[in-house]
Amino acid sequence: MASTVVDASGTEKSTATPTGTQTEQDAVFAVRHLWKVFGPKAEKVPEDASLAELSAQELREKTGCTAAVRDVSFDVKKGEVFVVMGLSGSGKSTLVRCLTRLIEPTSGDLEMDGEDVRGMDRSGLRELRRHRAAMVFQHFGLLPHRSVLDNVAYGLEIQGVGKAERRARAMETVEKVGLGGLEQRKPGQLSGGQQQRVGLARALTVDPEILLFDEPFSALDPLIRRDMQEEVIRLHKEEGRTMVFITHDLAEALLLGDRIALMRDGKIVQLGTPEEIVGSPADEYVRDFVRDVPREQVLTVRRAMRPAESGEADEGAALTPDTLISDAIEAVARSGGAARVVENGRCLGIVDHACLLNVVARLDEEAPDDGKAAA
Repeated sequence: MASTVVDASGTEKSTATPTGTQTEQDAVFAVRHLWKVFGPKAEKVPEDASLAELSAQELREKTGCTAAVRDVSFDVKKGEVFVVMGLSGSGKSTLVRCLTRLIEPTSGDLEMDGEDVRGMDRSGLRELRRHRAAMVFQHFGLLPHRSVLDNVAYGLEIQGVGKAERRARAMETVEKVGLGGLEQRKPGQLSGGQQQRVGLARALTVDPEILLFDEPFSALDPLIRRDMQEEVIRLHKEEGRTMVFITHDLAEALLLGDRIALMRDGKIVQLGTPEEIVGSPADEYVRDFVRDVPREQVLTVRRAMRPAESGEADEGAALTPDTLISDAIEAVARSGGAARVVENGRCLGIVDHACLLNVVARLDEEAPDDGKAAA
């Protein structure tokens, strides 16, 4: 079954009802109660509830230990971009290094495709890091004496792939990331953005199941950074590859992430979609974090719509449920009246000027449950 829906620009789109839609995705990474504690007798901290509940400062004073990751649990679903974000010292970079045991977790369960990562021997870890997961760092780590092509092919060389095959595969990836014509240049002859593309190409060439990004664009100029973000979005759309992306930049997290885990002091304080993080902050810390985000560019009409009144379900422009508030504002302004939110031929609700302005002005938010609202 298919229905026709009109987007904010007035373009008609056909939306077909999927048959046999997969409702649950397999987890590539499954993390349960993961801890990473640095310091003397670190293994005792997760086991002792009286220590595990201490604040970061109290734990340091009492034990000399620092809990960089504290009792973290999450799944990374196949094909999604999972963003871990937080300020400096929140534990996000330590967490992503624990996933492939570049940093050894102190306790907890860690699985990749159902396989116990913490139980892997050296051979298993080598296989994981060379073939199944590839990491893109902030510092490119390019070999200065090698050409772009040979830098991109380096991972395949480590795997023992023959020279002709690895250079052919590397050339395909060089073209894919927009570096065609630069393959014989040395890293020192490239801009920062081009060097980061080499780093990305090197990771892609080994064809990993999952890409891990550790703040890869934070040292780049704003325009180059946005260009690289768009490159990641394009590659994800084309390949559907699973990605874990670490960042301290909220705008970057909202742009890239299917889901976001927001960390503070080693803990995940909220995990959800960008719309859930911005629209329903879990506590005052998250609320302050997202306070300056333009809500109309993140939230969809699902949050703004009201029930249809008599005759409204059959009249007016039609919008899909995932239409952004900003696009809905344009559609309502163009039509001069309310718009319908339609899915599979059924009207879910109505959005009008008042509904949309309530969301933009934050009038839809619940009062913080911190005792201040009653004052």
